[in-house]
Amino acid sequence: MKISLRSGRRSVAGLPGKLKVVGVVSGELTEAGQELDAAHSGLLSKALKTSRFKGEEGAFLVVAAGDVFLGLLGLGQKRGVSTDRVREAGARVAKKALELGVREVAVENFFAERLGKAEASYALAEGLYLGSYRFDRYKSEARPVRVRYWIAKGRGRAVEEARILAEATAYARDLANKPPNVLYPETLAEEAERLAKEFGFEARVLGPEEIEALGMGAFLAVARGSARPPRLIHLVYRPEAPRRRVALVGKGLCFDTGGYSLKPTEGMRYMKADMSGAAAVLGTFRALAELRPPVEVHGVIAAAENKISGSAYVVDEVVRTMSGKTVEVANTDAEGRLTLADALAYAGREAPDAIVSIATLTGSSVVALGRKVAALFATEDRLAGGLLEAAGAEGEKLWRMPLERSYRKLLKSDVADLKNVGTREGGAIQAALFLTEFVRDPYAHLDIAGPAYQREDWELGPVGASGFGVRTLARWLRSL
Repeated sequence: MKISLRSGRRSVAGLPGKLKVVGVVSGELTEAGQELDAAHSGLLSKALKTSRFKGEEGAFLVVAAGDVFLGLLGLGQKRGVSTDRVREAGARVAKKALELGVREVAVENFFAERLGKAEASYALAEGLYLGSYRFDRYKSEARPVRVRYWIAKGRGRAVEEARILAEATAYARDLANKPPNVLYPETLAEEAERLAKEFGFEARVLGPEEIEALGMGAFLAVARGSARPPRLIHLVYRPEAPRRRVALVGKGLCFDTGGYSLKPTEGMRYMKADMSGAAAVLGTFRALAELRPPVEVHGVIAAAENKISGSAYVVDEVVRTMSGKTVEVANTDAEGRLTLADALAYAGREAPDAIVSIATLTGSSVVALGRKVAALFATEDRLAGGLLEAAGAEGEKLWRMPLERSYRKLLKSDVADLKNVGTREGGAIQAALFLTEFVRDPYAHLDIAGPAYQREDWELGPVGASGFGVRTLARWLRSL
């Protein structure tokens, strides 16, 4: 799918397009809708009178006007206008365009008078791009498709910035959607190197011997059961005169069987996307290449597979991490935190001003927050506030969870410094507390186990990887 986003100075009626979409608010045509209605001899107002369409949010009515489709999109009521509503409206337009098979679409800049033309253009453009996403490269009947969207009376700079972040999100989606026989530690590292070469980043990839030399016993233990060796990926975006230095650490489990603490069959489905944290870090780097914020950014990914073999790690092993701390393995399916422990220690060597990790870490976060909201843990209010603000602006839902220090005792081990799991109750909190053992403040962790992979069509895309976190991290980095 090739997406082109353009801002047009004219109204929807005066722009090209086989599909022209205007809004219906509180049951009435918007001003742009009235203009389009007049240009087509009252066809839209007649359709409103004779159909059951009332303009409920998300409802769509399409009217044929010769060789052009006229679309009425329900925008709900006038109250409660937000960028989220505009972003989701854009995605609905994109889905309808794909359904109709049209390749050029003109869209009203929804709620521009309430939000401002730039803000509305930004949200609408993101929605159009993300709603157009499809992952069909492994379908034999798939054909290249190009769609051009015109945003009426849009703001070109806002549309371009939205394109950058949406394209980076789509890139992260592509990575996490790839099957595990295509994307594994070696090929993920090759993709990181390709990205670095294309956009001018520094890149370093370490193999098993180099990883062992660093003392990453926890990371190597997780990777031991797979015939495919692990890779440690380190990317650096280094602008001139950076104001701050930040490290982003992404979980890179390319497939997770659970190891000897084996997942059931249904629980193993979609584990190709257990590297969604790594995909988010790489997607963020792709955005950095065009946004160019004055912040030095280190991206660290411990890429591995958690599989079963005669050499796989088992329950009751004690592993030594890069930090020197030892960990008793109480559950081999709590592998992500072991790989992150070493990746976080490695990232800390760069003495960053802040470290943010992002991972599909715990089922507990899904139980607590569902599949649309990610859990945020942070050791500092300022860092948490910046991430929450960025997420809110991008429509990626974060909820701050407590780092309840009294739960630290649940990770106490009789034979090592700590164990990798505690109790089922408060599991997401305990996982985050485990990670804080390997970093210095300020530190934040995003547990994206819920929103990283959607099991059904959703507001901003189809079934599959969502690319969650890319837009939040990129916006946050720009704010520093």
